[in-house]
Amino acid sequence: MSQEERFEQLLREFERVGVDPNALSAGLAVSENDVRQALAELPDGAGPTAFLQRLRVVMTQPTKQ
Repeated sequence: MSQEERFEQLLREFERVGVDPNALSAGLAVSENDVRQALAELPDGAGPTAFLQRLRVVMTQPTKQ
């Protein structure tokens, strides 16, 4: 998948969950994988609060080795 396709898919996921990606801090130090995982675990229309809560959980989980 090209970088453009990945970006478009990510934007669709933000839209599905109800998060405005323009409202997120550009300096947010989060990996793309963590963002994708958090988005995938949320239902449609979950909203920004649910996204940020889920992202915190994903980011604090121990890495699987």
